[in-house]
Amino acid sequence: MAKKPLGKDQFGIRKVMRGGDYFADSMGQFALNAVSGMVGQLTYFYTDKAGLAAGMVATVFMVTKIIDAFTDIIMGNIIDHTKPGKERYRPWILKMAIPAALMMLLLFTVPKGSAGLQVAYMLITNLLMTSVIYTAIAIPYASLQVVRTNSSEERGKMGVYRALAGYVPGMAIVLAVIPVTNALGGTQSAWIKFAAVVALVVALCLLLCYKKSRETATADGITEQPLEENGLDEAIPLSDAIGKLFGNKYWVLALIMGLISNVTYGLANSSGTYYCKWIYGDDNLVAILGAVGMIPTILGFALVGPMNKKLGVVKTLRVSFFLGMIANILRILNPTHFWYNTILGCVSSFANIPMMCLLGVTTAMAIDYNAYKYGNRMVACSQSATGFGGKIGNGLGAAVVGWCLALAHYDASMTVATAATRQAIYAFNIYIPFVLFLVMFICAVKFDLEAKLPEIKEELGKRRSQK
Repeated sequence: MAKKPLGKDQFGIRKVMRGGDYFADSMGQFALNAVSGMVGQLTYFYTDKAGLAAGMVATVFMVTKIIDAFTDIIMGNIIDHTKPGKERYRPWILKMAIPAALMMLLLFTVPKGSAGLQVAYMLITNLLMTSVIYTAIAIPYASLQVVRTNSSEERGKMGVYRALAGYVPGMAIVLAVIPVTNALGGTQSAWIKFAAVVALVVALCLLLCYKKSRETATADGITEQPLEENGLDEAIPLSDAIGKLFGNKYWVLALIMGLISNVTYGLANSSGTYYCKWIYGDDNLVAILGAVGMIPTILGFALVGPMNKKLGVVKTLRVSFFLGMIANILRILNPTHFWYNTILGCVSSFANIPMMCLLGVTTAMAIDYNAYKYGNRMVACSQSATGFGGKIGNGLGAAVVGWCLALAHYDASMTVATAATRQAIYAFNIYIPFVLFLVMFICAVKFDLEAKLPEIKEELGKRRSQK
């Protein structure tokens, strides 16, 4: 039985993806987040299971984080210099599937011996996993969202599938790793067994993603866009690419929104315990906040697709950022009431979900504009520099909490929070998030590219036909 034609989206661009395509594509994000979820457990594993000093562990992670922030741009430049006529993105997913699984096991097989040997082992394995293998998967995978379809609606749907698929392994690992490893004996060997299962899942997900991925916008025997786009993917020097990217205001706006959204994620992940302990007076309330916080997360994933289809990408972001602003303004009126702030906090959490799903779509639009303005898309370099902003933003968000507390001369041994401490906690929970949502809202208002895309696509088509 012939498949029903997919038709066109609201901007008249042909759709090319079916349900199975979205699912297989999302497995790449499932694998990536499974890797990052296990890496997130390493601090506890190193200190409590491998017996390493906490200060030594923190130093290793600091070094790897600094190096990791720059490898995205290097990897993007390598990918953009792939020889013409060859696939640029899919092969990396295949090449890295087995190495990712093997390195997952090596992360947890820290040898016994001198502290120097252990530090060297930790540093090398973490660098290989996060700065090399993870980056060599993440940048090509992000780039596939650009070349797989020309439709912003479909790119938005890909973003929703990816965000949802990425959320599942992160949450599952957090919930399962301690009880499962304890049931297996709680030893280093137990953690290696758990890692082996995750490693197998990672490899299978990457292989499925590779099998179903394409580097052309193709469906029903119709190809919308050839791989090379008549020179639009011609490699250029890295310095030239960076200069052109910062000359593209839409790419800069996407970069700012991505950076700031990651700061908000970092703040949210690092600040709740302080609020519960010093404002509400009971740090056990964190568990309730976490449970209630699942509601806006689920709603966000469920609604961002329909919102994107009805409003478009940019209007969806504007609405969500506006909701985040209003929620934080209202919190200022009564910052000490638990349920009042919990409900408004849910609104803020909901406001973060669309950006999580649609950041890749705004970047893809900016890449299309690269082609229009410069005659070169610079796909991987565009995606890699945005990834750089994401990594910096996450670390900055966590750091802001520490800086605010330091300014307030925070003392963990105090029995009652000082006025300065309370204001510091209000700052990184309410005041700063309000400012961040405001800046993202302004950026979204200025990001007027979506409505121009059909005209840009038409112009690019004319240029191709003239060559």
